[in-house]
Amino acid sequence: MTRTNLSRCSRLTAVLAVFALLLAATAPAAAVSVEQTDVPDSGEVGSQVTATATLTELYDTYETWQLAGSTQLENVTWTVTFVNQAGNQVRQESYDGQNFTGATVDIGEGTAEVRVRVTGTAPTVEEYTYDPQQSFTLMALDQTREGGTSNELDTVTATHYTADSREAREALDSARAAIDAAGNPSVAEESFSSAVNAYEAGNFDNAVTLAERAEEESSQAQGAQQRNQLILYGVGALLVLALVGGGALLFLRSRGNGYDKLG
Repeated sequence: MTRTNLSRCSRLTAVLAVFALLLAATAPAAAVSVEQTDVPDSGEVGSQVTATATLTELYDTYETWQLAGSTQLENVTWTVTFVNQAGNQVRQESYDGQNFTGATVDIGEGTAEVRVRVTGTAPTVEEYTYDPQQSFTLMALDQTREGGTSNELDTVTATHYTADSREAREALDSARAAIDAAGNPSVAEESFSSAVNAYEAGNFDNAVTLAERAEEESSQAQGAQQRNQLILYGVGALLVLALVGGGALLFLRSRGNGYDKLG
């Protein structure tokens, strides 16, 4: 191999080495695995809600770190349980309040998984939205280190409602399905839009009334479409009968003319 070729190979090797170092530096660290073992989708305002998550693969990045959590639940209690490889409890810690920090995860203790449970009451809805439905942070977990570094592990949200807002939402969902089935008639769409505005303003009685109107209008529009189709089918059938009858009449006349000529 010539000196020129050796020089080119050396430069290529150097470039590849630098690229590999940059790739290693920018590649994301392996994350702690979070399994949502018992997480509700929704909760009525003021009702008690409990969510549980299990953390595994704890030491892919650090051998010692702290777990932090936050929630928008109210009257909150956190329970953090540390479990070893055999499934036995190493220790358990409890925290009160919407936020906790400082739950140390240490490979030296033999902890293989961490179970986090949060219990509280579903918060008041500050702003109602139909699509997407209003929600709140049920559980947010972070991996923290001394010095301020923090990695988000998982964030879980849930929807919340009152009895009145749920009734209004069910009426809206029913109206939406009826409108779609009817081919989205404009009159029904207008009533539905007004119903959504009433829902998002917290005027649930009016939202129910407007949603029911939208559903009725869509049913009427669908009925009119079906009647029009039946009329078209009837007209088509009459045209077919007329054509068949006219053809038969012409055929009979042509045969009659043939007999006259023979006579």
